[in-house]
Amino acid sequence: MSFCRLSLMVGLFLLGATVYRVGSSSADEWMPISPEELKMTSEAAAPGAPAIILYRQVDRDDSNAHVPHEYNYVRVKIFTEEGRKNADVEIPFVKGDYSIVNIRARTVRQDGSSMVYDGKVYEKEIVKARGFKYLAKTFTLSDVQPGSIIEYHYMIDFAENKVFDSNWMLSSDLFTKSAKFTLKPYGQFPLQWSWPNGLPEGTKPPADETRAAGHNIRMEAQNIPAFLVEDDMPPEAAMKFRVDFNYSEGSLETDPDKFWRKQGKKWNEYVESFLNKKKAMEQAVGETVAAGDSPEGKLQKIYARAQKIRNISFEVEKTEQEQKRAQEKGAGNVEDVWKRGYGYGDDITLLFLGMARAAGLEASAARISTRDDHFFSKSLMKARDLRTYVVLVKLNGKDLYFDPGTAFAPYGLLPWSETLSPGLKLDRDGGTWITTSLPQSGDSQVERKADLKLTQEGSLEGKLKVTYSGLEAMYRRLDERNEDEAQRKKSLEDDVRYMIPASIEVELANKPDWSSSDPLLVAEFDLKVPGWASGAGRRALMAVGIFGAEEKHMCEHTTRVHPMYFHYSSEKVDNLTIELPLGWQVTSVPKPENSDAKVMLYTMKVENNNGTLHVERRMKSDLITLEQKFYPALRKFYEVVRTSDEQQIVLQPASTAASN
Repeated sequence: MSFCRLSLMVGLFLLGATVYRVGSSSADEWMPISPEELKMTSEAAAPGAPAIILYRQVDRDDSNAHVPHEYNYVRVKIFTEEGRKNADVEIPFVKGDYSIVNIRARTVRQDGSSMVYDGKVYEKEIVKARGFKYLAKTFTLSDVQPGSIIEYHYMIDFAENKVFDSNWMLSSDLFTKSAKFTLKPYGQFPLQWSWPNGLPEGTKPPADETRAAGHNIRMEAQNIPAFLVEDDMPPEAAMKFRVDFNYSEGSLETDPDKFWRKQGKKWNEYVESFLNKKKAMEQAVGETVAAGDSPEGKLQKIYARAQKIRNISFEVEKTEQEQKRAQEKGAGNVEDVWKRGYGYGDDITLLFLGMARAAGLEASAARISTRDDHFFSKSLMKARDLRTYVVLVKLNGKDLYFDPGTAFAPYGLLPWSETLSPGLKLDRDGGTWITTSLPQSGDSQVERKADLKLTQEGSLEGKLKVTYSGLEAMYRRLDERNEDEAQRKKSLEDDVRYMIPASIEVELANKPDWSSSDPLLVAEFDLKVPGWASGAGRRALMAVGIFGAEEKHMCEHTTRVHPMYFHYSSEKVDNLTIELPLGWQVTSVPKPENSDAKVMLYTMKVENNNGTLHVERRMKSDLITLEQKFYPALRKFYEVVRTSDEQQIVLQPASTAASN
């Protein structure tokens, strides 16, 4: 059984369109509800909570690695009107990793009578906070009032071999009064477990004597605090109470250094075996580069050629029948990838490595972690946590990292989740630990250039050109890779709507290049911002921060529970020309603003050139993480940004100027 590649789940989930019927059955089993639960009006351990989880049960079964599954039972007590929103049940899931089936639900009134839900369950995309999107099964229970109890249970069917991602997630968005967890382990491999973020106070972890293969593992917990979801926070898996289970091939290893040395040798053997087609790689390089190319030129050409290989990791998943018709086979070596013209992402990355070596460049494979859904810990000894390959090239005395196996990744830039990430640079001795590089803010920009006219009615009209570069371009291409032109157009227009803190009219006017890994993605628009300038007596006022919508909602809350966490450094550069109506005059413009907080920078400057306004605005962030204690300083910085964006350019319309 391979730990390097997990089988892909067959099937597609359609957002917002697919409807499922929840069927009631006499076979449904509901646990008894006590009179005390029915009478509850509050919970002393969670004062002021609008609702709590009275009881939660999670029974995980890994005993058959091909079809691991998990039973979940949830009972929620509603205390207040605000708590009634829990009648809108959302069960998140990760597309391709697992599915939610056999949902049963009911409402229990305060008098003990109940109503079994027999409605519809929908699938849709939900946004829990900025940067956190999930798919979810959703449904709404009826007749839910303060004092009611709602409960539901369902089964999670995991994708094949997801036994290796086995865990108990203890934390929930609601305070949990009581919870029970069980695991029926996969008996073919030894098992270890850990709780990387600690356990709730008073919770006893499973006893050591149950670690032997074949024993069911149990744990109970009480009074688990509610988990608060905040914007721009670290991955939830890095913050929540959880128990992770780690299956090992062979005997258990308790020394992390020995564990990773052994694992590194295994990965290195695989890589060298996969690359063992030197003649084929020399031929591929001969078809790709010219003899007179510089080392840098060779590397660029090889990278571009590797990315032309069809990347099936980023295609819409096919059914088993479609795969058979396409006769697509897994690659056994780099020659297979080259000749067939397709491969998985890791295959393409290793092809790039093989070609780089064949071109005489000093290149090594590295197996690294990603920081999108958890943070790596060497001591936990989870081989699957170093989940992807990158290539380290020594060029002109510098270490450069590449991942051509990620679709649309520009030359010289890793996907954000692979930046500042630990990993093993592989060699025959087991490898050495490295940390990947972190791009600067200037490597990923959103540049907005607008040529606008102010109408007599106070509207702005004209052309807007938005140039996305680096990771800003890459992720827009990734998000829209399987969409049609209409959806891509809508996505870019919505992006402009998100930038401007007003109702606007916007129409995409060009055809951006969606198919390449070019570092630039350029979108041109026809733009109208109705009523941006407003009258105030005999004057007109116009705010300078036309593109300040995103900053208006940064650090809005006065307090912060979790650290702040941003994906990558970025920069926004605005250059606006606004032509005033004939006869209008500029009475005053705001003073320039230059707020430099070292890792954050904001500048704003407005100039009046004979009836034409020129506005320059720059917002730069090199911030990745920030502890809670520094949140007030960051909040103060964004208050300066908002105050500056709201400053007014004072204008004098033509009729007023003439009378004066």
